[in-house]
Amino acid sequence: MALNAASDQANKAKLMLVLLSLGWGVTWPIMKMALVEIPPLSMRMGSAGVGAAVVCTIAALRHRNLRIPRAAWIHIVAAGVLNIIGFSLFSAFAQLSASTSRVAILAYTMPIWSCLLARFVLGERLTVNRQIALALCAGGLAVLIYPLAEHGIPGGILLATGAGLSWAAGTIYLKWARIEADPIGVAAWQIVAGFIIISLCVPVFEGSVHLWPASARALFGVVFTGIVGSGVAYILWFEIIRVLPAMTASLGVLSAPVIGVLSSMLILGERPTAADFVGFALIFAASACVLIGRR
Repeated sequence: MALNAASDQANKAKLMLVLLSLGWGVTWPIMKMALVEIPPLSMRMGSAGVGAAVVCTIAALRHRNLRIPRAAWIHIVAAGVLNIIGFSLFSAFAQLSASTSRVAILAYTMPIWSCLLARFVLGERLTVNRQIALALCAGGLAVLIYPLAEHGIPGGILLATGAGLSWAAGTIYLKWARIEADPIGVAAWQIVAGFIIISLCVPVFEGSVHLWPASARALFGVVFTGIVGSGVAYILWFEIIRVLPAMTASLGVLSAPVIGVLSSMLILGERPTAADFVGFALIFAASACVLIGRR
């Protein structure tokens, strides 16, 4: 019975991975729509505020417990800095100097860092499946990065890679901290912490909040990013990493950047090259290795 329950939980988590990939993938080009008119800090403050409201509302509707043990607050803040602030700001600033499709792909170097950190911090084994997935992921990312690095590495590439590293560190930190609380509560307070810290940074670096005047298209980008990218998606993500090993969760979400690239083609008119398609195929294969499992 216990084995069946664990198997059902794992299958449910893998279905959530699919939904998460769709949500995060589509969020990339829609976020770029907002960044065309709104500075990164203001944009991220707005989306984090919307995301926090969404998570807290879902928690209330589902009668979930938002209480966090007093000793765990330091872990909540630390994880929020890595998962919310680091990833959000690195990815937003990266899109100012690189195409959305490139940033979406490079931010997903996260599985590489996550696998390595999980090996040394958590002691997770690099199984054959994970080794194959990691190799495919590294190969796909190499194919995608090489054409950009021929004439020097642009700042956007470094920032996008920094987003992936920050996200990986936050994921491993949460697995290591083992916070005894409802995953939705953990997600909610991380987003709230991120919103507060980013809000404090806005007047320092941007003078004031620049969410207006802005077009309906840009404001839609902020709201969508908040609801889907910072709200629903984070609930799914923190539920997933509670059930699945860090490596499996990290590699399983690799289809998100490919969806991001395809949606960028449709929404922003970006056109991938032949090398892009090779890289995407390798990343899809890496994701399949994780989602299919030993079978």
